[in-house]
Amino acid sequence: QVQLVESGGGLVQPGGSLRLSCVASGITLFSMFGMGWYRQAPGKQREVVAVIFSGGSTTDADSVKGRVTISRDNAKKMGYLQMNRLQVEDTVSYSCYAQLSASGYWGQGTQVTVSS
Repeated sequence: QVQLVESGGGLVQPGGSLRLSCVASGITLFSMFGMGWYRQAPGKQREVVAVIFSGGSTTDADSVKGRVTISRDNAKKMGYLQMNRLQVEDTVSYSCYAQLSASGYWGQGTQVTVSS
């Protein structure tokens, strides 16, 4: 059974930083999966934050460009999202996603709250 479990969310002041982690279990050939971080505010559509492909190339959304870094450790089957200069607008639940061909898996999400 495939599971993705996020951690690292919490309360941070504006301008602060957080590092989100996502650990995968039940996945073989993890290195071949693309991984992404998404976020969804209540009542709004889910939006992509950043993606890292199996080859290591990355892309991120314009709304967070220059403020986030996505990375992965294939040996540990983990993905990371480093978020800096956090803004109140970044307050939302963040989920990781892993995909290989037609198989995609979601984590349950971790809440990030940016508030003074």
